[in-house]
Parts: sequence; structure tokens; C-alpha cells
Amino acid sequence: MTAEDFLCDFCGRDWTHAAPFVEGHHGACICGECLRAACAETASESAFTCNLCLEPRTDLAFMQPIRKASLCVRCRNQSARTLERDPESGWKR
Repeated sequence: MTAEDFLCDFCGRDWTHAAPFVEGHHGACICGECLRAACAETASESAFTCNLCLEPRTDLAFMQPIRKASLCVRCRNQSARTLERDPESGWKR
């Protein structure tokens, strides 16, 4: 597999055009740009299944309606900490 084979579940960009990336379960991915949007816009509260942890949730979430992708607050925070700890990513919330 190459970087072009990994797509962000939220925007559809591949890893070469949207680095850095965080991978969840079963190959689910979110790019740094979508993660930054999730940190700023998490507001929807409803029943959903998180794309990264694959758990059914009922708390706050970042929803991407076009691609029907959801990110729970727990995965958002864990992904943000992962990218912030990686000095090579240069990612900031």
C-alpha cells in the first residue's frame, strides 16, 4: 500500500495531500485539517457510531454529513494529543 491508498474518512483526501493523519480501527483515518475542524466545531449531540473507535455513542460528536462520518470527543482528544506529541507533524489545534 502507498500513501495514496489511505483516505481521510471526513474529507476524502489521501495521505500525500493531507498529512498528518491519525488512523483508528479497521483503517479509519482522519487528517490533521479535519481534526483541527473537529476541535473547533464539535457540537452535535445524537446517537452515532464513531468512525475511529467504532463504538456506538450518544455524546458530543464532530459530524461530516456529506461523507457520513462521525468522530467522538474521546477519539478527537486522543488523536489531537497524538499529533501534538509528534514534533515532525507540526500540528497544532
